[in-house]
Amino acid sequence: MPSLFDPITIGAITAPNRIFMAPLTRTRATDGHVPTDLMIEYYRQRAGAGLIISEATGISRQGLGWPNAPGLWTQEQTEAWKPVTAAVHDAGGRIVAQLWHMGRLARPDVTGLQSLSSSTDRAPYHDPDKNPYDTPRAATLDDIRQTLDDYAAAARNAIAAGFDGVQIHGANGYFIDQFLRDNTNHRDDDYGGSPENRIRLMREVVERVIAEVGADRTSIRLSPNGETQGADDSNPEAVFVPAAKVLNDLGIAFLELREQAKNGTFGATSVPKLSPKIRQVFTGPLVLNQDYSKEAAQADLDSGVADAIAWGRLFIANPDLVERFRRDAALNTPNPKTFYAPGPEGYIDYPALEPAAA
Repeated sequence: MPSLFDPITIGAITAPNRIFMAPLTRTRATDGHVPTDLMIEYYRQRAGAGLIISEATGISRQGLGWPNAPGLWTQEQTEAWKPVTAAVHDAGGRIVAQLWHMGRLARPDVTGLQSLSSSTDRAPYHDPDKNPYDTPRAATLDDIRQTLDDYAAAARNAIAAGFDGVQIHGANGYFIDQFLRDNTNHRDDDYGGSPENRIRLMREVVERVIAEVGADRTSIRLSPNGETQGADDSNPEAVFVPAAKVLNDLGIAFLELREQAKNGTFGATSVPKLSPKIRQVFTGPLVLNQDYSKEAAQADLDSGVADAIAWGRLFIANPDLVERFRRDAALNTPNPKTFYAPGPEGYIDYPALEPAAA
């Protein structure tokens, strides 16, 4: 079986190892959602990853309701990504853009617009008296057509900006996930009701992105088990296993799953992981994410349930994570207080290992 340090082909990309960097929102873009020079260094430092999946990047003003997150819907944003992707490539890395529509989680104080979702349920918040989310309006067919156009345009912009491909954000309770799950989707049209109908939006988004950049440069992230940001499903196997079969038939480059566990440090659930059943219907590269140690990651490669593993918080604190794993070196501890803070602290100042002796 392959090791974490073996190369892998994922569609059009040949990754030099199977230690991927998960998408990580870091809020270092401008108020206008334009990437900054600080982001050039951040991504360059982490180019040793087999593949970098960029932070979630908005496809439209309607869909990006997170302060200082980057976008890919304007020419200015697209141009500002070019030195980021160039820096990664110059350092020998590979990077794909994660395309994001937040749906009902797009804050109106950021977008200036009412949010959009599958249905009109307001997202929950840990402090109901300070809930920043509004009551969304249910997407009309025209809204869906516009959103499909926005995904297609953002995918084109990603390639123009120098990304090696794109990942569609279909996880974590955001727009596509709001259509997939039965506790957030109460529609009675072709996009609601049966699992087949709830999968429809995901399939159409993927088809539109494939038409722009090719299946071999298209991937998607799903979070099939457990509740996330108020989104849940009464029978996740009935929707996510068929969804994975659809993605397999479309021939995408890879599928990434963010799976929660009983004792997860960032979301926990008793709902069983679906990766073993998804593995049976999705024959392309399967990437798993959530709370992995190096040893647990290698065990899942050995079992065949995964082809690569994505790490998030460890890549925040360890820009040279691949080399640290290779040398069995100590790991820096991430500082959550600076995850979303502005400026370089906790962003580009984590120490790297000294070069190995010749």
